[in-house]
Amino acid sequence: MQKKHENPRQLYFKPSQWQQQRRDRDNERTTDMGSDWQKTAKDKADSVNDLIPQEWRIKDVPSIEQQRDVTGSFIQQYLDKGEIEITETDAVGIVERTTSGTWKAVDVAKAFCHRAAVAHQLVNCLHEIFFDAAIADAEKADAYFAEHKKPLGALHGLPVSLKDQFHVKDVETHMGYVGWIGTFEGKKGTNKEKVFESEMVKELRSLGATLYCKTSVPHTLMCGETINNIIGYTQNPANRNLSTGGSSGGEGALIGLRGSPVGFGTDIGGSIRIPAAFNGLYGIRPSTGRLPYQGMANSGDGQNSILSVVGPLATTPDALALVTRGLLSTEPWLHDPLVHEIPWRPEAAAAISDPIQRLAKPLSFAVLRHDGTCAPHPPVARAVDLVVKKLESLGHKVITWDPKPTHARLMEICAKCWDFDGGADMRSAFALSGEEPAPQILGEKRPPVDATEIAATNVEKREAQKEYMEYWNSTAELTGTGRPVDAIISPLAPFAAARPNGYTYYTYSTFVNVLDYTSVVLPVTRVDKSVDVKDEAFKAVGEVDQKTQDLYDPEIYDGAHVSIQLVGRKLQEEKMLALAKYVGEAIHS
Repeated sequence: MQKKHENPRQLYFKPSQWQQQRRDRDNERTTDMGSDWQKTAKDKADSVNDLIPQEWRIKDVPSIEQQRDVTGSFIQQYLDKGEIEITETDAVGIVERTTSGTWKAVDVAKAFCHRAAVAHQLVNCLHEIFFDAAIADAEKADAYFAEHKKPLGALHGLPVSLKDQFHVKDVETHMGYVGWIGTFEGKKGTNKEKVFESEMVKELRSLGATLYCKTSVPHTLMCGETINNIIGYTQNPANRNLSTGGSSGGEGALIGLRGSPVGFGTDIGGSIRIPAAFNGLYGIRPSTGRLPYQGMANSGDGQNSILSVVGPLATTPDALALVTRGLLSTEPWLHDPLVHEIPWRPEAAAAISDPIQRLAKPLSFAVLRHDGTCAPHPPVARAVDLVVKKLESLGHKVITWDPKPTHARLMEICAKCWDFDGGADMRSAFALSGEEPAPQILGEKRPPVDATEIAATNVEKREAQKEYMEYWNSTAELTGTGRPVDAIISPLAPFAAARPNGYTYYTYSTFVNVLDYTSVVLPVTRVDKSVDVKDEAFKAVGEVDQKTQDLYDPEIYDGAHVSIQLVGRKLQEEKMLALAKYVGEAIHS
């Protein structure tokens, strides 16, 4: 356990500058029999870095002590005024300008390519760069607009970043595995290498979006931090003492640095919401079957008890709604057999956004301050209280959430589902190169379970979902509205962001995946070391609780984003996006 004043540099990957990071990584690699995978990883990282134009390269990146926060004015110093204006406009504002001809798609593309290149040099957030293809696509979009006097589609000229699970033509997908480099998901000779495209990629193109980069992930995807043997560790741009989250961590870091206006990640245990929360963004974990996952790379593919879902992260809730509505307009259920035929439902959003409808059907909420196993850090507890008090001041009733089954039981079910194959899929991916997994990665080697045990776990999960559903229904007796609560206010994690190798507890995010509920993350505040002091009288309820609290140091956390999640019921995407906007505007007004 770290002593309070121990130097945090000793505990995790911490480059002082971009070039030094690469040299350090090289120095750590040996020249013995295990060096082949290390050379492959280095060559891959170098090949991506070499795609950054010389005029966009940074000579010296300051150490964390010199510059903890590299967002805002720090990154702006590398851009011109026009690029700053473009890249600090949200996705809705960009589309308003590109679809009207006010801005050219190519100018928008170039600005975001530049800012993304700078972001990568600051925090290691990109796996793949295809700026030239993006600029060419943007030029075609401009030519189409000039000829036809109308946009290509609802997302005309909007740069969209993608987690490195999406397959994009002419671009590699390695997902952090060294053994996947030069292959299609670890296999050679498939005729899919750099040709196949994921279904959502096709739909984004049809809407006129500009695709330009793929972002970093932890190998296996099973980690709340982002680390792999190719790019190293992705840092939190607002506080580089901390993690950017995972597994969509590159998305969180890139959008946090405004190197992307909106991007797509995936979530099987919090992997959209964690990076959104850690980077002060909005993000939605839709229920399964709402957005198309068809044709994406994955770990543990075929484990269908708790499915990974795809969803957006952005700087505003309106941006999330924009891209979700756009994708649904393409009728993805015609091309992905797991997508429900549910078009965008404006009436569900209007029930929240329309003040007259809110008066007719008042909103009510529940609050989960402590799940009985692990207490949130002081800034997270403060953020939850800020939201509760704001909603109460607006006349909404907020009750205490004390569900049955407990979230500890839901986490037990989750762990069983994740471990059905005993980690065989991950081990086989690592075995392709002989690389070593990062210590943060979840999953242990164990015998795979048989069909009987899988079936029993599925029954257990279904019964837990039913019990939780009825508990939610029972809150109608407490809300005063005659209806159950509309959403749960909850921490997304016990910390504002994890310290490297310090993601101690996942249940605040994973309970949502077991229930397959819709959840949105919204930013609330920042850590203030003078306010969010350590609780010296803290009494832990268990070992994980104590370990988590021991990692809190106001000095290290100062300035970090603090967010909460709002949890709704299944397939309530429109409602939850509208709630994110309503609550977010109330908090930040």
